[in-house]
Amino acid sequence: MSLVMFTLTTLLLFTLSSTVTSHFNSQQSSSSSSSSSPLLSEWQSAHATYYAASDPRDAVGGACGYGDLIKAGYGQATVGLSEALYERGQICGACFEVRCVDDLKWCIPGTSIIVTATNFCAPNYGFTSEGGGHCNPPNKHFVLPIEAFEKIAIWKAGNMPVQYRRIKCRREGGIRFTVTGSGIFLSVLISNVGGHGDIVAVKVKGSRTGWLPMGRNWGQNWHVNALLQNQPLSFEITSSDGKTVTSYNVAPKDWSFGQTFEGKQFDT
Repeated sequence: MSLVMFTLTTLLLFTLSSTVTSHFNSQQSSSSSSSSSPLLSEWQSAHATYYAASDPRDAVGGACGYGDLIKAGYGQATVGLSEALYERGQICGACFEVRCVDDLKWCIPGTSIIVTATNFCAPNYGFTSEGGGHCNPPNKHFVLPIEAFEKIAIWKAGNMPVQYRRIKCRREGGIRFTVTGSGIFLSVLISNVGGHGDIVAVKVKGSRTGWLPMGRNWGQNWHVNALLQNQPLSFEITSSDGKTVTSYNVAPKDWSFGQTFEGKQFDT
């Protein structure tokens, strides 16, 4: 079966509020696939399975720390990655295009989906990599919400051969910073990141401090021990391609824990 290139369309549409909506795209074949979302890798082989929430209203969080994926704007356009792809959480926020291949019975021809990495599929060493341990090394595996899986394959397909490639993320609005913590412990969840989507370094600056490097706590949660209350906060974010974006005074002087602020965005 010959495979055609697929049109890449916008993944998620966000509003500036915390209660945003999102969708995943079922894409039809086209000859202009790289015009809308620049490619970051070529097609590679993997497998995909799906999960279904016990209640369709459930907001399923994940190992990347985004919490309520609906409120965070990711909705069901998400994926959990096996250890071979997860990169200990650095990959969180990256975008992938996925298509079903090699199965005329179960694949939906001419379709693909774009999803954001938000979760980790842990190995199960009670099974071999070939005998049920889908996410065991060295397997490259995608665990999709059933709503996304059914855009590219019939649900009865089970462990489906797929191809994937990494693409740039297109986001509506700026990068979001959700500030939590207590006292001198400051934790910041970084979400809605465009471009490469993943973050490798973060710095924070108060009006009475210099730039302070933050450490990765888990996923895209970053932390620092510093007294930063009662001063506006600026953030410097570096993505995996080495690009940096700086948002000055994104949080006002009277910020408080539990608030979310919006800064600049990477060019896409």
